[in-house]
Amino acid sequence: MSDSNTDSKRNFVITVGRQFGSGGRELGKAIARELGIDYYDKELLVHAARNAGMKEEFFEKNDERSPSFLSGLLWFNMGLNPSTHYLGSNSISDDSLYSALSDIIHELARKGSCVIVGRTADYVLRDVDRVFNVFVHASEEACVNRILQREPSCDPKKARETLRRTNRLRASFYNFYTDKKWGDASSYDLTVDSSVVPIPTIARMIADIVRERFINNNA
Repeated sequence: MSDSNTDSKRNFVITVGRQFGSGGRELGKAIARELGIDYYDKELLVHAARNAGMKEEFFEKNDERSPSFLSGLLWFNMGLNPSTHYLGSNSISDDSLYSALSDIIHELARKGSCVIVGRTADYVLRDVDRVFNVFVHASEEACVNRILQREPSCDPKKARETLRRTNRLRASFYNFYTDKKWGDASSYDLTVDSSVVPIPTIARMIADIVRERFINNNA
């Protein structure tokens, strides 16, 4: 029978940061399929919301917004250390939610090898071995086109405005909670342009790197 602690040390995690409309979720899912491992994006938020006893739709609505990405009053009871997480039955702070989310990311990394998209997972897992951090970006036109393909009812002007606003929010969230810069190549192991290299090709490339780095070499 294998030792669970030993097994957890053999896990590896690929984190995917992404510009809005660049195909980060598609890439994350493709990498997970290539390697036969779990994938977490919105699932991560749902898991956190359920454990926190809060409304999932509110959690998702305020996803990756910072600072002050929460402004409502919610019941919050994670069953964690009350001195660091619980602020009373009628309030929740940005830091409390981020701390809870960080705990869940660590739990998922211990549970098994996986791909985690967004949520500053690269920074949260900075002291964990066997993590490979990716950032995917694309030209604005390519991102707008992807948004329009995903939401045909959206007009190009609105898609462009949403793209720029969402990227500002994601950058604010990342830069606020980490000591790195969102999208900066030095913050990641690999940055890729999905408007130049197709998503399936990028996924295979990353899977090959991960196999060589963590599996074949048994590092």
